[in-house]
Amino acid sequence: MPERFVIGTRGSKLALWQTETVGRAIMRAFPEIEVEIRVRNTTGDINLASPLAEIGDKGLFTRELETDLLLGEVDMCVHSLKDLETEQPEGCVVAGVLPRADARDVLVCGPRIQAASLAEVPEGSRIGTGSRRRVAQLKANFPNMVPEGIRGNVDTRVAKAEGDDYEGAILAAAGMKRMGYEDHIAAYLPIEDMIPAPGQGAIAMEVLKKNERAYQIARALNDPVTKACTDAERFVLFSLEGGCSAPIGAHCRLEDGKYIFDACVLSLGGTKAARCHLEADADSADPMDMAWEVVSELIGEGARAILRDIKNGKDTGQ
Repeated sequence: MPERFVIGTRGSKLALWQTETVGRAIMRAFPEIEVEIRVRNTTGDINLASPLAEIGDKGLFTRELETDLLLGEVDMCVHSLKDLETEQPEGCVVAGVLPRADARDVLVCGPRIQAASLAEVPEGSRIGTGSRRRVAQLKANFPNMVPEGIRGNVDTRVAKAEGDDYEGAILAAAGMKRMGYEDHIAAYLPIEDMIPAPGQGAIAMEVLKKNERAYQIARALNDPVTKACTDAERFVLFSLEGGCSAPIGAHCRLEDGKYIFDACVLSLGGTKAARCHLEADADSADPMDMAWEVVSELIGEGARAILRDIKNGKDTGQ
């Protein structure tokens, strides 16, 4: 009789795609296992009208899944790592991540504009994004645009971006590709123009520490380079006490034998910024050591003061 293994997930098309990908990988690596997928709506799924920052940034897309995990109703939860809090509930751990997809953001253009980069977007264009990180970087780097709030799953946001209320939108490359919308991408945004969110493009497997079998399975699927880089990115977010909706970008990657680490903290209006760019030889560097240096540099450039003003309501983005 097959060994039953239950995975909890959100019900969006993207979440199901990610979970089914994990499920297939588990059954390839462990032929004795039969995976069952259990769908759960989260607070972020139910409230699609309010901006994410107004709902609160603590576990919007994960809390209900983690409750099921703690109750033993599922053996594993699969998340978009960028949606997962840097501190898990007691007893929960991200034991593994799949190899990372493209972590960049992309531009989707509606019929009224044509642009192969953000620099080519016409002045006054309404660009949809529900992310404070993206809004702040747009305002800082491309102040000619007008960021407008947008919510919904990938297909919904693409349709809105190509409709009457927006000239375009910014979405994650990974989600666009996974949902088959690659032909709607007008431009891939360079890291220097739009630093991604910590963990962007990575699929996380969260289990209970005490569940040795689930932990073993997640570790078997884990990609060490992705895990090292995303752990470092999430350490930056944790150290600055920023939630998932804070205007913080952090991206570490292994490229041509080097670890390259970019990070930024911006005011909501993009007028204040702390930035950091580090490179180190991969043979001698460790991403987590680099993360400590990144945090130190960002704090030295005023990151804590920027985030404190946002938290205290002194920075409204105007």
